[in-house]
Amino acid sequence: MKNSSALLFDMDGVILDSMPWHVRAWRKALAEFGCKVDEELIYLHEGAIEPATAADIFHRNGCCMDEEQFLAVLSRQIEIFNREFRHKVTVYRDVPDMLASLGHTGKKLAIVTSSHSDILEEVLPQNVRSLFSAIITGDSVDRRKPWPDPYLAAMKNLGQTSETCCVIENAPAGIESARAARMKCIAITTTLSPQHLKKADLVVESHRHLQEVLCQTGTPKQQSKRFR
Repeated sequence: MKNSSALLFDMDGVILDSMPWHVRAWRKALAEFGCKVDEELIYLHEGAIEPATAADIFHRNGCCMDEEQFLAVLSRQIEIFNREFRHKVTVYRDVPDMLASLGHTGKKLAIVTSSHSDILEEVLPQNVRSLFSAIITGDSVDRRKPWPDPYLAAMKNLGQTSETCCVIENAPAGIESARAARMKCIAITTTLSPQHLKKADLVVESHRHLQEVLCQTGTPKQQSKRFR
C-alpha cells in the first residue's frame, strides 16, 4: 500500500462520526413503514442503497419491500436525518491532522460516499472538504456500492489506475465495491468488529493506526503488533 499515490476515503464511519445518527434515522423511517430491524443489520449493509440490492436485503430480513418502497423509505430516512440528527454529526478527532499529513506526502485524496451531495454539503465542514481533490457522491454515479462504479469514478477523476489507488472503508458493501474495482482496501473498526471486515486487505483499530499505515510511520515490527 506504500506504493498507492491516491487514497479514496468513504465518508460516514471513516471521516465522519455519523453512523449512529444515520442508523437512528433508518430505524425511524423503517418503523413508519411497519418494518423493524436490528441496528447491526443497518451497520452491516451501510452504503448498500442501490434499490434492488437494498430491497432484497430488507426482504430477506423480514421486511416486505420492493424497489419502489425502498426508495420511499430512503427518502423518509433522509428527511428524518436532516431534521433530527444532521447537527449531531462530527468529524472524527484525529481525521483533520491525518488528512493534512497525507496531503504533505503528495498523495491525492478523494471522498467516495453513498450519501447524496446535498447531505455531504451539510455535514462535511469546508475546512475538511477542501483537503480532497475529488468528491464522488451516491447521486453522481449510475450504480452505488457495492458496485465498483463509485471508486472507478474517483480513480478516473484523479487520473489514477486501480493499482495506484487504496480505499479506506468501514463496511462490507464498501469493501466489496473496492474489490470489484480491483483496488487495495484498508478497513477501520469504527462501526463493526474485525470479523465483519475480513475481506479487506488490512484491518486497523483506530485513525491513529490508520495514519501510521498510510504515512508509513513506525517500524514493521511495531505495526505488526498494532494492526490486525
